[in-house]
Parts: sequence; structure tokens; C-alpha cells
Amino acid sequence: MLSHFIAGELVADGGAHREHRNPSDSSDLVAMVPDGSAAVVGRATAVAAEALSRWSRLAGPVRADHLHAWATTIGDRREELAQAVCREVGKPISEARGEVARCLTILRYSAGEAVRSSGDVIPAQSAEALQFSLREPLGVVALITPWNFPLAIPLWKAAPALAFGNTVVLKPSEMASHTATLLADSARQAGLPPGVFNVVLGTGEAAGTALLRASEVRGISFTGSVRVGRVVAAVAAERNIRYQTEMGGKNAVVVLADADMERAAMLTAAGAMRFAGQKCTATSRAIVVAGAEREFIEALRRQIERLRIGPVTEPDAAVGPLISSRARDSIRRTLAEADAESLYEAALPDGDGFSRGNFFPPLVVRGTDPDAALAQQELFGPVLATFVARDVDEAIALANRTPYGLSASLFTRDLRQALYWVHEMQAGLVRVNGDTTGVDPHAPFGGMKGSSSGSREQGPAAREFYTEIKTVQINP
Repeated sequence: MLSHFIAGELVADGGAHREHRNPSDSSDLVAMVPDGSAAVVGRATAVAAEALSRWSRLAGPVRADHLHAWATTIGDRREELAQAVCREVGKPISEARGEVARCLTILRYSAGEAVRSSGDVIPAQSAEALQFSLREPLGVVALITPWNFPLAIPLWKAAPALAFGNTVVLKPSEMASHTATLLADSARQAGLPPGVFNVVLGTGEAAGTALLRASEVRGISFTGSVRVGRVVAAVAAERNIRYQTEMGGKNAVVVLADADMERAAMLTAAGAMRFAGQKCTATSRAIVVAGAEREFIEALRRQIERLRIGPVTEPDAAVGPLISSRARDSIRRTLAEADAESLYEAALPDGDGFSRGNFFPPLVVRGTDPDAALAQQELFGPVLATFVARDVDEAIALANRTPYGLSASLFTRDLRQALYWVHEMQAGLVRVNGDTTGVDPHAPFGGMKGSSSGSREQGPAAREFYTEIKTVQINP
């Protein structure tokens, strides 16, 4: 039975609980997760509001010291945390360890942001007056996060929020609740003051809704589905509080005839298939200019075959299970309705190590309709749909022909085409000769169109969301 983390202590929940099982092995019960009551959420937001005045008044260097201490504690517990990620969400252990390492970078970067200059001196109408701006924290911020990066996403939201003097209530996905409680315990162990970082567990319907409506909450940062993101935006607009929503993508690579085909295939395979394609930045479409398709597909097949499907605890495993049997069934339905030709399908290994997991074979198909669900909807699985374009203009048009605009990559040796691509793509993350996944922790992250509400996370952009500007004028 998992407990909430409020004011530095575990808080039991006497309500209903739901079981969450290891997606690699359904016989392994990871946790019993509470639904999360409005009363528990109310207690957490009240505690965060009470802690706000003390935390926000600390000097920036002191808040930075707390974040550095948290990073040190996570570093000391890195293997425990990586194994928890591996078991709870089915992330291959090599990637889980990489996620923990990223958490240290996030916390240390945000600690540095806490001591950067904040505000500007502004000329006043009177020569005798002093006018300047200050950046002050929003207040209590609610963070609603998904299961696929159960440590990194909560921290790339919480770390800057705390650095700039806000207090936090985190509501993780119910499928990543055990990891979230370990994250909370690391904050306690690091000496973060009680009430500054709180975790409420539960479903979106219960805990999530209560958190959106909590009167103390002055900002909401959400990562998840389009459907829920729209609800978050509507409630925040109704309440006139700040919000940001990151809601996924249908990310494309475009491969020109002059590309380094092995590199293009290697990065496309990794972007599409690692962690079973369960990333919002995963590569889900490959658009190849006519004449290059055969060479690219053959190289892609070779690269996918090098990605081992295996139990996620094994160091060389690259492709693990889907998060649930329901996710697997959803992908199967989409494929059954698609007018697509299979170009490559990996063989799933036999044995007990796979029969009890939600494994799905990496699959490459040739699409015929760029407006079909296969090309428009985020599948969140190891499925790559390929299309052929006459030239780079048609390829760009196809890449942009979705309601999303998160990430895209072009493979070419032609600098002129690369610069043209950068300006024409409707995506928040645009790359040349790189994969679609990931972003440096110090770089702004976010999408265009239906992928995002428009604001950016991480890097200097985080200050824009988690602070408000106050203009001050002092006259003699």
C-alpha cells in the first residue's frame, strides 16, 4: 500500500486502492495505489501554501544548496531508483540509469538558476527615481506528470519551480506512483524543508481533478494526453491561473537521397523502437524522398535487428514491454484498421521472460494514406510508418500534416536543404542529422500546434513560467 507524501511525512489513505503490476511480468505486483481523495489533496495544497512564505523568502543560494543536496542524495541512491523505474514502467535498465543521471543534471542546473540575476533596472520618467523589475514566484504549483519518465519529468518541472521560490504538489501517473514515493523520500533524506515538495497519489478523475480545483494552486504544469490537457487548459482558464500543457507528438524523420543512410537508419531505429517507442518525442513516421526508400529500408531493417528485445533488467536490452495490455490492444486495433503494408516485423523471443509481459514486436509499415489514424494519432508503441515523397517540399508538407508539432529531424548532407528545413518545419524541436528523441536539460522543451500550450519547459524558459514580474518604482 503506497502512501502520500505531505509536509515531509507519509500520509496513509483509507480509500480505494488499485493494483499496478510490472509490465514486464504481470505476476509481479508493484504497488497498491490509492485513488486519492479531495481531502488528501486539500491537505497537501494547504501545507504547500503554508510553506510558501518561508521557502520563497530564503536567499537564492540557500535554495540552490537544497537542490544540490537533493542531487547528491539521488546520486547516492541511483541504482535503487533505476531499478524501480525499470520494474514499474518497463524501461530498459540502461535507459533507466540514464534517466537517473539526467535527474542530477536537472537539479544542478536549476540550482544554478536560483542564483542568477533576476530582473532589470528600467529608466524612469524622473531622473531622481529608481525603477526596476523583480521576478517573484507564482506560489503553489501543481505538477501532473506521466509514467514514461517517472523521475525526469517530475524533476524538470519541480526543480525550476523550487529554484524560483515556489512550493510544489506533484500528482504522478498512477502507473508511476512507487517511483514518485521514492523521489519524495530522497527529498526528505536530502533535508528539503517540510511542505516544500509534496506528492499526492491517485487517479486523474479523483486526485487530478481536486488538484486542478484547489484554491491555493496558482500554476499548473501538465504532461500527458491531448484529451486531459484540454481539460487542464479549460479549468486553468476558468480559474485565471497560469498553465502549460505538453501533449505528445507524431514525430517524423525526413530522409533525402544524399543522406548518410546508415546513420539515418540507426537514429530512426533508436528513436522509433527503444523503450518500445513510449516517448512523446519517439519517431513514428519516416518520410523518404523517392529513389532512396529501398536503401533506407534495408539499412533500417539491419539497425532494428541490432536492438535486442529482452527482459528490461538485462544491460543490453533495448526494446521492452508496453506499459499495459490495454496499450497493446489499442495499437493492434489501429493496425487492423490501417491500409498499410508490413515491411518488417521483429520476432518476439519465446519463454517465460516474455509470456507474462506486454511485449509488442517492433514493426515497420508502408503507409498509403497520410491522413489515416496510423499517420495522425500517437500510438506510443514500436511502430514506424513510412511514406515516400517526390521531393523535399512534399516531404516537409507530409511531415507538417498532423495536428502535432513536437519534434522532427532531417537527414541530408546539403546545408542549403538543412537551413530550408529548419525554417519550414512546424515543430518545437527541429534537428538535422539527429534523432527526434530527447533534449538537453538546459535547452527549452516544447511543441507547436496541438503538442503544446505554447510555453516552454527547461532551460531559461522555465523562469518565464514559474515567476511573475513585479515592476517597482522608488521616488525620493
